[in-house]
Formats: sequence, structure tokens, C-alpha cells
Amino acid sequence: MPGEGLDAEWVRSWWEQVDATLARLTRSFLSAHGFPPGHNAVTLATHDSRRATDALVDLTPIPSDLATLYWVISEAALPDVDSGYFIHSPATAAEHLREYGPAAIGGESIALVFASDGGGHLFAIGDSGQVWKSTTASWLDDFEVATASLQEFLEQLGQRIAKQL
Repeated sequence: MPGEGLDAEWVRSWWEQVDATLARLTRSFLSAHGFPPGHNAVTLATHDSRRATDALVDLTPIPSDLATLYWVISEAALPDVDSGYFIHSPATAAEHLREYGPAAIGGESIALVFASDGGGHLFAIGDSGQVWKSTTASWLDDFEVATASLQEFLEQLGQRIAKQL
């Protein structure tokens, strides 16, 4: 919801629902598609990933919703959802920030790339809380608003996973 921050309990509940849906997807994938699924998982945060989140925060100010997400979930690999979706680990987000810098999005003082899809499009979250998607598979091209919030991004991702059943 605009104006409200992402709640860690909500993220945990989202993860539980997605985890159950992914288990059903994995069981039915071979018969539905004729080939075995890839490794599809949303991984809960660990002590190491939380340290990586702290290191990312030390590197640059990150939106509080992204910090909340990383305190609950360290990363996601969903190669069999649409063309694929990937939430990068905090260590990967920091590595990309050091290598490429923040996404250049007008109106955002900082926009941190935190995810991508199987087509190479990038997802960045700005200090406004909006999630942006690159228009091409490039760090240097334009970004357009994908969702109004990280929660909405996760809700849509959960819906995409459920549609794979």
C-alpha cells in the first residue's frame, strides 16, 4: 500500500504461500510440460545473507522495503515461471551496484537493481518505493514503472507462479 512500508510478517506469509505453490508446480511440471523443471525456489534469509544486507546498507542507502525483504528472503530463482524471474541476493545486488552503479532513473535519488527476468530485463526499486523495469536487457536504457511498490511486485510474482499450475 502506498505510504505503508513492507511488513516482514507479510513477506514471511507470502513466502509460505509461494513455497507451497512451487511444491505443487514441481510435482506437476514434468507431466504438464514434458520435461523436468529447473530449480525453482525462494530462499529464506540466513545469517550470511543478513550480513550481506548490512554490507549493502553500508554501501548505499537502500529503500527500507528492500531491506525488509532481504531480512526475510535472501533470493529467488524461478526459471520456470513465465520466461523466468530472479530476485538477486543482497551480495549480488551489492556486486552489481559496485560494477554498474545505480540504475539511472529520473526522479529517484537512488534506484537499486534487485531482480531480473529470463529475458534480461532488470527490476530496480527507487527511494520512492516504486519498482521499475528496464525497457530492454540493459543497465543503460530506460526504465518504466512496473509496480507502485515492492509488495505489489511480490503479489504479481505470486500470481504468475500460481498461473503456472
